[in-house]
Amino acid sequence: MKLVSWNVNGVRASLNKGLAGFIKNERADAYLFQEVKAREAPELPEGYHVFWHPAEKKGYSGVAVLSKKKPLSVVKGMGVEEFDVEGRVLTLEFDKFFLVNVYFPNAGDGLKRLGFKLGFNRVFENFCKKLDHKKPVIIGSDFNVAHKEIDLANPKTNADNAGFTPQERSWFDSFLKKGFADTFREFEKGAGHYTYWTYRFNARARNVGWRLDYFVASKRFVKKVKKSFILKDVTGSDHAPIVLEVDA
Repeated sequence: MKLVSWNVNGVRASLNKGLAGFIKNERADAYLFQEVKAREAPELPEGYHVFWHPAEKKGYSGVAVLSKKKPLSVVKGMGVEEFDVEGRVLTLEFDKFFLVNVYFPNAGDGLKRLGFKLGFNRVFENFCKKLDHKKPVIIGSDFNVAHKEIDLANPKTNADNAGFTPQERSWFDSFLKKGFADTFREFEKGAGHYTYWTYRFNARARNVGWRLDYFVASKRFVKKVKKSFILKDVTGSDHAPIVLEVDA
C-alpha cells in the first residue's frame, strides 16, 4: 500500500502547478493533503473517495484525504472545538490501522501561537493514544517542527524560532516515546534531508531547508513499513511530498 502526504499550500494553486498529474503519476492508494485552504473539494482525478475537513476561516488551513479504498469510518477533528474549527485533523479507519492526516499549528512569529500549538499537541497525543489502543496508527503530517538538529540546515540560528523551540522538540520526543516511530529515520540516519524550503533566498536550490513533514506510525506497525522517503524534486508547493509504503 502506497501513501503520500503533502502540504500543498493551497490546493487550487497546487492544481495550477500540476497536482492532478502528480496524483495520476504516483498512483498512490491514498493522498493526505494539508493546508488545502479550500472550503470544498475542487475537481480532482477520478478513482478516489474524497474526504474534506476545511477550516471555518476562508483560505486557511484545512486537510483532505483521497483514498482508493472506502474506509470503515471517517472522523473530522478531535472533538475539541477550539482546534476543530481550524480543520486540522482527519482520521480514516481501515481494517488494519487508522490513517490520521494532521496539519499542526505553526507557533507563529514571536511564538505568539506557541501555547495554542502545545495545547493542540496534548489533545492530539491523547487522541492518538486512544486510537492506538484499538489498532495501529499511521500519521501523515506537516508537524511544523524539525525534530533534531539534523532536521534543518541552520539549527544554531533557529534555536528559539517557531518550529525549533525546545518546547516543540521536547513534545515530539515525548510523543515518539509513547509508542510511535518516525518512519523516515528507520531508513535514513543522515542529515541534509528536508521537506520544506522558504520561497526566499533561493533556499530550495541551495537545500537550506527543514524537515517538517513526517510519516509516524505505531512502533508495532513499523515491521510492516517497506519504504519511507521524500520526493524532494517534486515542486508545486514550498513543501515536498513524502511517501510511505507498507505491507497492509
